[in-house]
Amino acid sequence: MRGVVISLVIDALAAAVVTLALTPVVRTVGIRLGIVAHPGGRHVHSGVIPRIGGVSMFFGIVAGVLLQLAGERLLGWRPVLAASPRQVLAMAAGAVVIFGVGVIDDVIEMNPGAKFLGQIVAALVVALGGLRIGYVGNPFGGGVIVLGALSVPLTVVWIVSFANVINLIDGLDGLAAGVSAIAGLSLFALAVQGNTLVAALVAGVLVGACVGFLRYNFHPASIFMGDSGALTLGYLLACISLLGVMKSLATIALVVPIVIVGVPVFDTFSAIIRRKISGKPIQAADKGHIHHRLLHRGFSHTQTVLIIYVWSAALAIGGYAVRWAPPAYRLVTLLVLGAVSAYMAQWLGLFEVVQHDEDAEK
Repeated sequence: MRGVVISLVIDALAAAVVTLALTPVVRTVGIRLGIVAHPGGRHVHSGVIPRIGGVSMFFGIVAGVLLQLAGERLLGWRPVLAASPRQVLAMAAGAVVIFGVGVIDDVIEMNPGAKFLGQIVAALVVALGGLRIGYVGNPFGGGVIVLGALSVPLTVVWIVSFANVINLIDGLDGLAAGVSAIAGLSLFALAVQGNTLVAALVAGVLVGACVGFLRYNFHPASIFMGDSGALTLGYLLACISLLGVMKSLATIALVVPIVIVGVPVFDTFSAIIRRKISGKPIQAADKGHIHHRLLHRGFSHTQTVLIIYVWSAALAIGGYAVRWAPPAYRLVTLLVLGAVSAYMAQWLGLFEVVQHDEDAEK
């Protein structure tokens, strides 16, 4: 196992280096083509900043995976990709689809319905390719509950939800990349311990790409990842959980990935409740997200991001602990994590309607 972990770390480093090298090039292209984000609305940045950093991240991830493939074919590395070829191909095809949707949206700002449809197509590619939630443990007795016809739609909802929670939290320099890296690192550890090496590979190269990108995306950012990055990261986190954590009969396996990405999930949940209370459409933008609330409390841009990093790390560690802790400690861990998050929600007023952002735009 030590040898395969070393190869996976090498893959992650390759993803980081390629992303680091490509990001300045992509930034220049974005500026020249006018693919930029303008200040105003609910955006908190100043100046015009290119928003296609997801392109460099995507190719960094691809580079890490290709290095693993070359290592298996030429250097005798332990087979990882060859172990589940059908699922790997389905996941790769879906990644191309959702990345393409993100790029198009970054360039021309797609209609929300068309963008959502593209996400569903990407998720369907994965589900129909055999990577899906096929069963869950029966919490009321032994054995499993086979989902049957519900398997595909549940998997689609799972993947699309993950993609969008990362996209929605992408509101400050370095926020989405850092939160995704923290979640990816926790999923990497779980996948290695569970011997689900494809999941570990994808998690590792995702972390590498995020770290490489943060060199240019941390405050003050000179480039944003855009939807091409955020949607792809969320999609891959969902696939990692399907490949790794979800391969357990225990019902708790359903909870673990949600806890690990708990901050963006909580942020999205509170936004939905907030918009329902105010009578606005769910897709409407506002300045009530976690990062907006922290900024309003007087924290600086960097302090806000670091606070969310710490919160995310606590949940990621908690998710890891829940997965492997004895049953008697799982409920206690979940209650502690829930109490901390509830306190943060109350302190920040996450469920309170924002009164000053009627003209905010995403």
